[in-house]
Amino acid sequence: MTKKISIIGIPMDFGQSLRGVDMGPAAVRYTGLVPRLRALGHEVEDTGNIAVPVRDDGMDENNYLPQITRVCQAIYALASPLVKKKRFPVFIGGDHSIAMGTVAAAADKKPCGLIWIDAHGDFNTPKTSPSGNIHGMPLAALIGEGHQALVDIGYPGRKINPENVVMIGQRDLDPEEKVRIKKSGITVFTMRDIDEQGISAVASKTLMKFAHLKRIHLTLDMDALDPVEAPGVGTPVPGGISYREAHLLMELLADSGKISSMDLVEINPILDVANKTAQLAVELTLSALGKSIL
Repeated sequence: MTKKISIIGIPMDFGQSLRGVDMGPAAVRYTGLVPRLRALGHEVEDTGNIAVPVRDDGMDENNYLPQITRVCQAIYALASPLVKKKRFPVFIGGDHSIAMGTVAAAADKKPCGLIWIDAHGDFNTPKTSPSGNIHGMPLAALIGEGHQALVDIGYPGRKINPENVVMIGQRDLDPEEKVRIKKSGITVFTMRDIDEQGISAVASKTLMKFAHLKRIHLTLDMDALDPVEAPGVGTPVPGGISYREAHLLMELLADSGKISSMDLVEINPILDVANKTAQLAVELTLSALGKSIL
């Protein structure tokens, strides 16, 4: 099915201490995302990048909250009208804190599912985070918990109900974060679940969970993949999703026809090997947007 796709780059790395993910949008574009989507028959416009302040020594390195809030507000302001026009935004990060703006736009006060594919939970609050890095907090903010400025991005309050969130691929969770996730009402398929059940069953159960919804936002942190497949990420964790598992998951989600927007985040070209991670990110995007073997 032909889609009207808008590419939005967000070269932001304020959410974490390690530098480099701000170059993710350039790496993905270099790999040919736009022409390859057009080759699938989609109508594609590249809107360029959201303006992101230069990270310099004059900023408080322990608190990038103002900068992250402004960038995520800008994401919402640009993307919300596109969603209303039934366009399909593809957001290229940047660290995972961009999701507070992307999901706010994708949901926009209407029922929406959220698939969070990530090695980590990103479900900390300032009280539970060992590092204080905001890229470990966006999912918590989206359900209405944490920094009030982050919770209120786009519009005040919760963006997604916990029962409409499915997490896939987690294998590195902080102690207090585990407790919060178990109490949250979120559905979680950890790497153990994928090992035991298989990715096809996980995808099927995920889509059954969203049977009552017409729209799903997909957010893909490339560290969900095994580092052998995706070495160019800031926080690699061994034992991740394999190449074929990831493609099958994207293909099955595409078959549902419900994915209406997506994120690609945490691609760090500085740590990559011959642009391998950006290449895989593009390939997975193509699979999520209808590319098939036959």
